[in-house]
Amino acid sequence: MGNENREQWGSKFGFIMAAAGSAIGLGNIWKFPYLTGVNGGAAFVFVYLLIVLFIGFTVMLAELAIGRASQKNAVGAFAVLSKNPLWQLVGWAGILCGFVILSYYGVVAGWSIKYFIASFTDLMPIAESGGAGDYFGGFVSNATQVVIYQVVFMIMCIIVVAGGIGQGIEKACKIMMPGLLLILVILIVRAVTLPGAEKGIEFYLKPDFTKLTPKVLLAALGQAFFSLSLGMGCMITYGSYIKKSDNLASSAFYVVSMDTLIAFLAGFAIFPAVFALGVEPGAGPGLTFVTLPGVFAKMGGGMFFCAAFFVLLFFAAFTSAISLLEVVVAYFKDELGWNRVQASIAMGIAITALGVPSAMSLGGSPVIFGMEFMDAMGYLSDKILMPLGGIFISLFAGWMMADKLEKEVTSDGLHPFGLYTVWLWLARVVAPIAMAIIFYFGIIE
Repeated sequence: MGNENREQWGSKFGFIMAAAGSAIGLGNIWKFPYLTGVNGGAAFVFVYLLIVLFIGFTVMLAELAIGRASQKNAVGAFAVLSKNPLWQLVGWAGILCGFVILSYYGVVAGWSIKYFIASFTDLMPIAESGGAGDYFGGFVSNATQVVIYQVVFMIMCIIVVAGGIGQGIEKACKIMMPGLLLILVILIVRAVTLPGAEKGIEFYLKPDFTKLTPKVLLAALGQAFFSLSLGMGCMITYGSYIKKSDNLASSAFYVVSMDTLIAFLAGFAIFPAVFALGVEPGAGPGLTFVTLPGVFAKMGGGMFFCAAFFVLLFFAAFTSAISLLEVVVAYFKDELGWNRVQASIAMGIAITALGVPSAMSLGGSPVIFGMEFMDAMGYLSDKILMPLGGIFISLFAGWMMADKLEKEVTSDGLHPFGLYTVWLWLARVVAPIAMAIIFYFGIIE
């Protein structure tokens, strides 16, 4: 079943940086802090960490095992490992999901480029005077400008993915992931040294378990799953490039730990500053592009810290985006015989084209199924394709691969995994049920 000609990660560290980069995205820097804010602070964080440990790690390891066992893309993996062609639909759902997510993800990621530039021009004085909301509204309603930044971002993704696994994706992530962590530490030091920052730290670290409602539990479950890039074929594809001698369980643990650490640290960079400067912590999605510029504008050295934050956001978005593009590219390479450069350019252009309506939708059009186009794409990927993909990936790994799964997870006995029986039970029963809950409530919403 081996594929001697298949590209591989240059080192275990390179894989961990790339896989962590895939998992660490806008959801960590943008979504996790505002979900924490609107769901009661530390109580949400506590539940989130438990769910990541038991559910996130389980599905992550399942996807990596499927990928390395097959050494194929998301569709080809199921074709190699099962004689039933219906399982290939799970892979197709993953490729479609990656295609759809990147179409609107590239739009939002383009905003980070715009805001980095604006940090040095007109953003700070406007935000200081209370005009950050109008500034953001004026920008996103200008479809031409939004599309330009989207295209710039996607061209950068195409260049890196076209460069290959070792010289493209791995090299970029080895630079960006340490850079992301360094910027985050700088922002944390500035935030926690502001007068009044201790109130934000207390909000973030002192749980109030009276706020643990079913809604909060569901939000934590959904964020943990989506944050780790699960259910969309990314980890199956990345797993297919892992050397057979590498410890799969420890690799999955490191990736999950890094993803969770970055999300947790992002809260430390945001909440002390938000409380110190008297801003509402539950500001919702606008926290990143509306609230935070106003916070930075009130700081000493605000221009520098604002620019650093949007570089951080760009790094997080970029390392995730290249993994999404790789999911699609890998299929065309493996199954249709396209070369990497050809597949990267063609699929990058196609994904960018699908993203244009999302770039335009924030200006008032178009509308699909009663939702703005970007919202509709998000609903299709987040509420339908990802949970379904996660459910069937866990079931496939836990039941269909039972005869070869332990050999894959332990590298044929080279790296014993003492918790294998517990993990297998989680993959077979607990993880599918948890993701079915996400799917059910996502649909009825």
